[in-house]
Amino acid sequence: MKNQMSRGEFLRLGSLSLAGTLVSDLAFANDFFSNNNPSKEDFLLMQKLILSNDAKVKTLLNKELTEPGIRISNFRPIAGAVTVLAASISNSKSEYYKSESVAQKLNQVVDILLKEQYSDGTLDAGGNRQSPPDTAFILEYICPAAVLLNSNKQKELTEIKDKLKKFIQNAGEAMTTGGVHTPNHRWVICAALASINSLYPDKRYVQRIDQWLAEGIYLNEDGHYSERSGVYSAVIDKALITMARLLNRPQLLDIVNKNLTTYFYYTETNGDLVTVDSKRQDQFMNIKVNKFYLQYRYMAIHTKNPMFAYMVKLIESLPEFTSDILPDSLAFFMENPELQREIPIEGKVANDFEKYFAVSNLARIRRGKASMTLFGGNDKPLQVVSGRSSNPNFLMYRKGDAILKYMRLSTSFFRLGYFSSDGIVKEGNKYILKETKEGDYYQPLAPEFRKADGDYKLSPSPDGRFWNKMDFDSRVNSNVKLQTTVIEITENNGTLNLDFKVEGPPNVEVTIEMCFSERTIIKGAEQDVKKNYFLKSGSGEIVANGNTIQFGPGKCEHYNVENLDSEEYTYHQGSLRTSGEHVYITGFTPFYHKMTIS
Repeated sequence: MKNQMSRGEFLRLGSLSLAGTLVSDLAFANDFFSNNNPSKEDFLLMQKLILSNDAKVKTLLNKELTEPGIRISNFRPIAGAVTVLAASISNSKSEYYKSESVAQKLNQVVDILLKEQYSDGTLDAGGNRQSPPDTAFILEYICPAAVLLNSNKQKELTEIKDKLKKFIQNAGEAMTTGGVHTPNHRWVICAALASINSLYPDKRYVQRIDQWLAEGIYLNEDGHYSERSGVYSAVIDKALITMARLLNRPQLLDIVNKNLTTYFYYTETNGDLVTVDSKRQDQFMNIKVNKFYLQYRYMAIHTKNPMFAYMVKLIESLPEFTSDILPDSLAFFMENPELQREIPIEGKVANDFEKYFAVSNLARIRRGKASMTLFGGNDKPLQVVSGRSSNPNFLMYRKGDAILKYMRLSTSFFRLGYFSSDGIVKEGNKYILKETKEGDYYQPLAPEFRKADGDYKLSPSPDGRFWNKMDFDSRVNSNVKLQTTVIEITENNGTLNLDFKVEGPPNVEVTIEMCFSERTIIKGAEQDVKKNYFLKSGSGEIVANGNTIQFGPGKCEHYNVENLDSEEYTYHQGSLRTSGEHVYITGFTPFYHKMTIS
């Protein structure tokens, strides 16, 4: 057969290389969103997918997916197993094509799902009981598997197909009536309904989709969904692509296009995603852009956008592509043949840019190897809760493997914790971050609010630090203290000049905290017994694989770098301190300090 290679030859192939020359302009194709002149199959990629899927099937055939006496609380591995098994048994180039052992395993796995499915069609997921949205996430795997099996005429699959149909239609009842928790859940349920409808058409499915869509899909001027989360943006983009394909609603792809463009700017050259501005749990997580692979690939083929083509090749060059994408994606390529095409355009992007996201109050700057993130967009009042931005990192800087994970500033002013800017003001190449904190004292209650037994309302202090039976709402505040912090950051060809000003009551401890990647060698700073570094004067430096970051000059007027978090954390012995090498610059108010990072 033409172009055919042996299995051994493909196993020796390395990961796909990052193709495409970096150029200065972003030229979008004139036939944007056109689907003319379909390209040929990406033969090499499909072979890799088949081999990886088969390797996972081999593992699944020798593995028990449940443990006696332990109730399943996460069904995604179970659903993923159905998808992987269905892909190999239905692919004529797989060594498990029409395999009886795979059919038997499929039957066992589908039985697990049916056994655990409630009469209302739902499954449990962790603490979410009988959860419609979590069931929708499971259908993301199960429906493509059903598409593949329905096209497979193997006799041994008849019973399995009937069981899958029963599971899917039962879940469809939950999808048409069930509720959600978070913004992205709406679109996950809609995508599940679109998939069910493509298998077993029912006008109720489409009516429910339209009911959710009537609420509107929020996308701000920055290209962000409301949760501003890399994890859930990938989820929403995938859901909208599914609806666009299966319901013939191409206008949904306009939204996906804008979000994927934003995440190009949020992606570091090693695949790390900027997450500091997320309103969900990933604001404190390190995640990779590989979560967007299928989305970028589909849109690169569908739109012929060179930016998206570049992102596909970037993801295919990452180690996570081999470990996380190849073993689990074959079924999605088979269910949606458009993904199998070669990308018809070369990946070309600008490697020198400055992009200011005004709604998020975040700036992304890249100058060759130097990559910078400035952030000042926390939700106010600051609260630590899912759905609100509270990450105190205001600056990240990297050059290749030399990485300043974050810079923070904290003061001992009423133990109100880290600096959290009230937005960013951009003036030319200067970014200005500013925050004013207030600390109060409280006067005696007026006669009309007094109680003889002293049993006053349990209420929070106005600054949010604590609760007491003090009826704070009825008291007059006094002895008001204000602290104003201004940080000006000026960028010049990859060099950052920082100017710190902290003014207010005197003798308040000020701490600038820099956290570099784990096992980074720090030069120019002195280490204490707790492994903290203090840059007392002059410049510091880190070197990683030939890449260098220099920072300074330093200043050291105190050594108190414990409890930098607000009382909200420290009262519960919590901390936002992360792993890494920590370098501190310290002083007292009034605090004025200038430094450079390059």
